[in-house]
Amino acid sequence: MGGYGKGEGATLGARRVTRQIRVGNVPIGGGAPVAVQSMTTTSTADAAATLAQVRALAEAGADVVRLAVPGQDAAAALPAIVRASPVPLVADIHFDYRLALAALAAGVHGIRLNPGNIGSRERVREVVKAARERAVPIRIGVNAGSLEKDIVERHGWPTAAGMVESAERHIRFLEDEGYREIKVSLKAHDVAMTVQANRLFAGRFDYPLHLGVTEAGTLVAGTVKSAVGLGILLGEGIGDTIRVSLTADPVEEVRVARLLLTALGLKFGGATLTSCPTCGRCSVEMIPIAERVEKRLATVKGDVSVAVMGCEVNGPGEAAAADVGVAYGHGGVGLLFRDGKIVKRMKAEELEDAVVSEALEIAARRAPK
Repeated sequence: MGGYGKGEGATLGARRVTRQIRVGNVPIGGGAPVAVQSMTTTSTADAAATLAQVRALAEAGADVVRLAVPGQDAAAALPAIVRASPVPLVADIHFDYRLALAALAAGVHGIRLNPGNIGSRERVREVVKAARERAVPIRIGVNAGSLEKDIVERHGWPTAAGMVESAERHIRFLEDEGYREIKVSLKAHDVAMTVQANRLFAGRFDYPLHLGVTEAGTLVAGTVKSAVGLGILLGEGIGDTIRVSLTADPVEEVRVARLLLTALGLKFGGATLTSCPTCGRCSVEMIPIAERVEKRLATVKGDVSVAVMGCEVNGPGEAAAADVGVAYGHGGVGLLFRDGKIVKRMKAEELEDAVVSEALEIAARRAPK
């Protein structure tokens, strides 16, 4: 079977029209590209370690990074972190409104509040006042596991409708304060509830949505749950920023998020790898080869599609749409191909370096100037 033509395939639903906010220099909503977010796992009080992780996340492709601010020691480290960060930072605040005020004073570019645990309306009002003075948006973060007690009692259990009710309650409060620089997230560890809550919200409000399946799990399980939930919503045109929550190195969150957006045609740039699942025809150890190629191309900025195929059956025919690729054969030889056309027969041990070199050259030509 031959390869498929470039650019062919089904189209997604039209993007939902929302208000636009800005987190630092990153536009959110209003037709802007879907932004990728992640969250540091270091102690924010350790400015050096946190900055190192922020830089690693930015290098992997994160547009925005969130930091936990659990106490005054973390808040005290924020000014140095903000000054040196290569991407906008969002402070994640729970329980103590004074930490939000300290984070805003430190220059963070966004605040995430959980309405269910931040305290009285007067305390939230102080945060809104400080955010308005600095033109910093507020994300209302609603989690199924921390809904207000009266909402849970009324619905009998955390539900999608209850999550939207919680979000609406706090949106109305911010609107009453004259503040509409708002982004909303509605997250549950249950995929179906997350999808339903975001659908309900999207049908009633025009605020941008940050998508995520919270506490999704380890690398494989969390990737699957996030891909299903976020993929459904993004395919329906819902979602303006995403985080893939994983019990893993946060760099993996960014990699998975970018791959998800690329698969949906919502993000371009970087390397897209096609590799065969292997079978009895394969004469080389395909899994480590594909993993090494993916890792070596993980940080390229220009758009390039790469194929790594384990036999002549799958490559180049099944990978004709790739910019460059290799197909391993028998007898210690294989093929290097570009745009589906064979350009060179090579020793098997030379193919990996050859395809990486070609891909890097293509990506460099296409990288944003």
